[in-house]
Amino acid sequence: MESAFTQSAYQVRFDWEAQGAAAITDGVDVVVVVDVLSFGTAVDCALAAGVEVFPYSGDDAAGYAASRDAVLAPQLHSRDEPSLSAAGFTGEHAGKRIVLPSPNGSRLCFELAGGRAEVVVASLRNRRAIAEWVLERQADKGGRFRVAVVAAGERWPDGAPRFAVEDLLGAGAVIESLIDVGLDHCSPEAAAAGAAFAGMKQAVRHLLKASGSGRELVEAGCADDVALATELDVSSQVPVLREWRFRP
Repeated sequence: MESAFTQSAYQVRFDWEAQGAAAITDGVDVVVVVDVLSFGTAVDCALAAGVEVFPYSGDDAAGYAASRDAVLAPQLHSRDEPSLSAAGFTGEHAGKRIVLPSPNGSRLCFELAGGRAEVVVASLRNRRAIAEWVLERQADKGGRFRVAVVAAGERWPDGAPRFAVEDLLGAGAVIESLIDVGLDHCSPEAAAAGAAFAGMKQAVRHLLKASGSGRELVEAGCADDVALATELDVSSQVPVLREWRFRP
């Protein structure tokens, strides 16, 4: 008997973290991983700067980077080298290959890689570009293109999952864009996330800066990263995970 939590009757689905992804991804064509602060935003800015990004989840990130002929990025935000700091990516990094670990978005992308569904990472910056890409893929398929939107969420210091309002709003933003291009057969969970974003759209910049995750980054000196993450529809990047990496 099928679980009540698969959302399989719907074209657009929504849930949280790895367990939620496992529940809703059966039969989907693409999984859109949303991590606004900071992996999804960092990947968008890295690709715009000409940098290839390998997500990773495991105990030997240095060994994995060596096996991919890539540089291991620090897990903390850094302006001195490519990292989760979106503001740190500039044209001088073009051509670099980096392994970019994070306990949320990067981990999810790595764990979902190699499955039947394509994996895309989203942020507020590129949500409309992703929706338009989905619409094109549906036309290519010649039938309903099923989408699972997964909010990465955050972690408490002890590793326990933490609600992240930025990822709720980011997922809702993606879902709103999917609805705008005609993919409006949403599960109740997806419809609620989309409505949450639509209802607070004008306040998103303030909400992200005032959120726990946003304040943590600002207090760490990363206000520029938060500002980049709050920009809506400014990017045409569609980061699709192919051969274990996101390419420009």
